[in-house]
Amino acid sequence: MATKKKATAKKKAVAKKAAKTAVKKKAAPAKKAAVKKKAAVKKAAAGKTAAKKSAGKKTTAKKATVKKKAAVKKAAAKKPAARKAPAADKVGGKGTTLIEEIAPYQEAAGEEYMNEDQKSHFRDLLWAWKRELMEEVDRTVHHMQDEAANFPDPNDRATQESEFSLELRTRDRERKLIKKIDEALDKLDHDEYGYCESCGIEIGIRRLEARPTATLCIDCKTLDEIREKHMGK
Repeated sequence: MATKKKATAKKKAVAKKAAKTAVKKKAAPAKKAAVKKKAAVKKAAAGKTAAKKSAGKKTTAKKATVKKKAAVKKAAAKKPAARKAPAADKVGGKGTTLIEEIAPYQEAAGEEYMNEDQKSHFRDLLWAWKRELMEEVDRTVHHMQDEAANFPDPNDRATQESEFSLELRTRDRERKLIKKIDEALDKLDHDEYGYCESCGIEIGIRRLEARPTATLCIDCKTLDEIREKHMGK
């Protein structure tokens, strides 16, 4: 009787153990599934966080680009507008200058050199040229007065100073040219215009048409340029 009880108890213990093993086997796949589910949830959350970071970076980059464009536009607005070349004096609405409106002198056969007609022609030519140069000087003065500004940006100030310096050098050359025109007009008044200062021969109508302030004939001018070239070496 005792042996039967022991056998029964043993069988119950074995059955209980088998039941526990079965429960563990059944719980294992469920545990694995839960672990996989948690891993998937973490991966999805990480993906969302990465997407948010990426979107944030794109937004930041976009804002930086917009700010950069705005800064460039602001800097461009500060810079002085490029100076336009002064418009030519319009005569008759053709856009030609005063000196261009004076037709070249046509010599007649056997005509005396530097007669009154020729003197009058070159006097008009010289006065028209002088007037244009004086108007250029006035335009430069007004332009510098209108455009002068104390820019906060050193680059803008340097650009303006460079522009003004170039204009002043150009006007200085024109000032010297005006002086030569005055000397030519004085020679016209004293009947000395149109003759070479070096050899005394006629300079020629065609050369004076090209350069009304010429003081040397073509031969003397060529020799003068050769001497300057050799001295420069």
